[in-house]
Amino acid sequence: MEKGLKKQYGLLMAICMVVGTVVGSGVFFKAQAILQKTNGDMPMGILAWIIGGAVMIFCVLAFCVMAQRYEKVNGLVDYAEATIGSKYAYFMGFFSTVIYTPAMTSVLAWLTARYFLVFVTSVNPDFAINGNPVTSSETFLLAGFILIVVFAVNTLSSKLAGKLQISATFIKLIPLLLMAVVGTIYGLTHNFAGEPTSILATNFGTGTGDFSPLFGAVVATAFAYEGWILATSINSEIKNSKKNLPIALVLGGIIIIAIYLFYYIGVAGGAPVQTLIDEGTAPAFITVFGNVFGNILNLFVSVSCLGTLNGLLIGCIRGMYSLSVRNMGPKVNLMKQIDEGSGMPSNSCIVGLVIVAAWMVYFFGANLTTPWFGKFSFDSSELPIITIYGLYIPMFVQFMRKEKELPALKRFVLPGLGIIGSAFMVFAALYSHGYAPYIAAKEAGQGFTCPVLFYLIVFAVIMAIGMAVMKPKKK
Repeated sequence: MEKGLKKQYGLLMAICMVVGTVVGSGVFFKAQAILQKTNGDMPMGILAWIIGGAVMIFCVLAFCVMAQRYEKVNGLVDYAEATIGSKYAYFMGFFSTVIYTPAMTSVLAWLTARYFLVFVTSVNPDFAINGNPVTSSETFLLAGFILIVVFAVNTLSSKLAGKLQISATFIKLIPLLLMAVVGTIYGLTHNFAGEPTSILATNFGTGTGDFSPLFGAVVATAFAYEGWILATSINSEIKNSKKNLPIALVLGGIIIIAIYLFYYIGVAGGAPVQTLIDEGTAPAFITVFGNVFGNILNLFVSVSCLGTLNGLLIGCIRGMYSLSVRNMGPKVNLMKQIDEGSGMPSNSCIVGLVIVAAWMVYFFGANLTTPWFGKFSFDSSELPIITIYGLYIPMFVQFMRKEKELPALKRFVLPGLGIIGSAFMVFAALYSHGYAPYIAAKEAGQGFTCPVLFYLIVFAVIMAIGMAVMKPKKK
């Protein structure tokens, strides 16, 4: 008789796992992006965080029903197979392996390097770099070096990689909570040479009625809220999971939204509006906590990004292997091979590293410098995440169609909320990354430009390649 996983987690531990899975480095990165997209308008930025969090909770509840229904199933690909079928699951896995996870991982490599160089240049102003830590070539080279080091750690010592992951989980909460509390108090009691902090800039935006700033900001929050789907994979290990898992997911989601909101408000209170828009959150830490402690917190941010990078890379280097064990994908037998010394799928690891490196080059060239790719430049930190929301919708629809014996709440209401939330994120991305840039370029006489269209072309080409290398699953 097969022995199942032990029911070992209570409600409190489940809540902690949900919060620990989602809260990460994305908020450090996207706080600046939201300030930029809203032009420093605080109410609009706060509303964007709330809407993004509500979408997360809607989808969490929908997948929670799936987790209870398919209690022995773990992971997004398996949920796709349970609701639609093996081919859809393969395309979900191929998308995650080639686009979704490596695109996020590449951004985290850059973030880790960026905040580390912010720390170094603040401690030692004589340390010269070519430009600023956001766009310099040194940041790009350091990101590549960090990526290779983390790859080596994961392929040669899984125990060391695990310790790095645990340490970073605790470290990342320190700057978030300190800035949330101290930064908010500081922002309410200070100004900068007569200029209010953005915490008080309640009408900084243009007020033209254009929805693209709000939609763009909501799309930006998706990067910070991403990771919640992993929380559903622990359902078979939670005591009384049918009761405790929904509670843990909802309470955990509310806690995450609260942490992000107060951190965003705290950062907004730490520096003038334009400084935050131009330079990011690092100046706020130094202003609020002083040069020494503020720089230490910036180092903590770098370590937090490193931990998230480590966790994502774990998935990247196993991506091709995960497809091959289903007897699907390119070079199945080659990707299945396990190295006897390390116990790792070495061929899959190498392919994963190459894919991440390619996305890192694209992210740097398309988003951080004068675009290397011209009009074929899109935000690879946001659009792949929005795509996954689009891929959720058929799963929710099929679940509603198949599970006829469930009560209306679980069969229609919760999956319906997931559909609404996912559809809103897709619409917001199409508007802010497609329609708005097209209209702006047309009015400026710059010719046709539509970043979301160019992304969809790349997506279609990659998925066509996935279809070409797909092999039928053996029965």
